[in-house]
Amino acid sequence: MKNIVVLISGNGSNLQAIIDACEQKKIGGTLRAVFSNKADAFGLERARQANIPAHALTASQFASREAFDRELMLEIDAYAPDVVVLAGYMRILSPEFVAHYQGRLLNIHPSLLPKYPGLNTHKQVLENGDEVHGTSVHFVTDELDGGPVILQANVPVFSGDNEDEITARVQAQEHDIYPLVISWFVAGRLEMRDNAAWLDNVKLPAQGYAAEE
Repeated sequence: MKNIVVLISGNGSNLQAIIDACEQKKIGGTLRAVFSNKADAFGLERARQANIPAHALTASQFASREAFDRELMLEIDAYAPDVVVLAGYMRILSPEFVAHYQGRLLNIHPSLLPKYPGLNTHKQVLENGDEVHGTSVHFVTDELDGGPVILQANVPVFSGDNEDEITARVQAQEHDIYPLVISWFVAGRLEMRDNAAWLDNVKLPAQGYAAEE
């Protein structure tokens, strides 16, 4: 069984989807630990309820981002992770951290990358009058939300939608596609090669594997 470590900052709804998928054997791996940069993140309680070790490291304990990430790496590596999963982790990672887990570091982002990297994606969609929005799972590189896309899911945007409605629609898709991608990775089907995502030895296009196919 492959070892999975998840990093969170908040509520942990994607974490819950991963916990559930592991319990249902949809992911052939073990969720070994959950880390948060917020001691009061509800996701830590989700981990405890599932008997998964839950750890909090806060930035105020460290002199620099690099010092924080070095300690985080030490603590993560104690669990010998095969994959490190960012599930709503809201800290910018140092280049040292990204390099250390290169090729085994996954993230989910609430937009159809490369559109709308960074924050406030739902707000931007509404302001720009987009009719289609979505979410992307990608490998992490030094470029913010810029690593190779693995899988995307589209959601419609309706006139009269507010941010809460769009958020709920996007998260419902996230809870489906993130465990799926993790299952591909732990099964040895997915890898990052030549700065591209490869599934079953086939190089995926820039938008990743088409979720609706």
